[in-house]
Amino acid sequence: MSKGPVLIELDEDTPSPAEAPPVPELGAPTPKGQAMQTAAVLAARRPSRLARWFWGLLGAVIGAAVSVAAWDFATAMIDRQPILGYAVTALIAALLLVMVLISLKEVAAFGRLRRIDRLRLRADEALANSDLKAARAVAADLLTFYAGREDTRWGRDKLRDGMEDAFDADAMLGEVELDLLAPLDAAARREVEAAARQVATVTAVVPLALADVVAALTSNLRMIRRIAEIYGGRSGTLGSWRLTKAVMAHIVATGAVAVGDDMLEPLLGGSLLGKLSRRFGEGMVNGALTARVGVAAMDVCRPVPFGVKTRPSVRGIVQSALTGVFKSDR
Repeated sequence: MSKGPVLIELDEDTPSPAEAPPVPELGAPTPKGQAMQTAAVLAARRPSRLARWFWGLLGAVIGAAVSVAAWDFATAMIDRQPILGYAVTALIAALLLVMVLISLKEVAAFGRLRRIDRLRLRADEALANSDLKAARAVAADLLTFYAGREDTRWGRDKLRDGMEDAFDADAMLGEVELDLLAPLDAAARREVEAAARQVATVTAVVPLALADVVAALTSNLRMIRRIAEIYGGRSGTLGSWRLTKAVMAHIVATGAVAVGDDMLEPLLGGSLLGKLSRRFGEGMVNGALTARVGVAAMDVCRPVPFGVKTRPSVRGIVQSALTGVFKSDR
């Protein structure tokens, strides 16, 4: 009987232990991005007519009660202490003035968003009809629209010099994309990457219930608002909510709110989701869905549809945003 080590020779085609598939987490469902799906449904859902009547009447009653109480308080204060009472009245008047200014700002924001919608509709019609004159008119209006913005000065000068060189609508609007909208597209993409990274990190790190849903909803609201501001929308609070509802409704209607391993594994490397914990996998899925929302927001807020420039790839955004956050040990 030999006391030395026993050497067992293996065939060359024997698989290596490193190539063995990862052991699945028993009972753990595949990450589905539940936080983003919930946030998208909440944002896209339209309240019923009864609910709108309820909140409208409740706001009217509360507003009337506050107004009467403020009036009684000011008049009583004037009777007791005239100087102090007039000071309180001036404060109330200043508050009303600020509220009027905020309302005017919201109205102006809606008007600017409608202007972008009209520019996009005109650009679509010019492309569909191959109308060079209409395309040049859209380009001229965009030069006026972005006048005064320092980040578009170089692009405006280049577009103005090259407008007469375009001989069809596609070429004209292609110059608009390359000269005027290229830096805005890059800035919007950075916002999408930052939002995807934030949502993925919060989902993976914070274990509190509903914290991931709140983080996903607030991050997407902020991202959509920033994208609108980049393209010139300057949306206010109500305008941002309108944009968010439009984007989320589009996402839910097209089924783009669902994504799984089939998208992320080819991108981030084989069975990476299987090697990471379920929380990290859920974070990556939520980040990918945020990227999809961001690309949809760029489509909605951009005054000219993507043509010469390719629409940003969701996989490319996810790769650049998340590969530095979730690294696998190889």
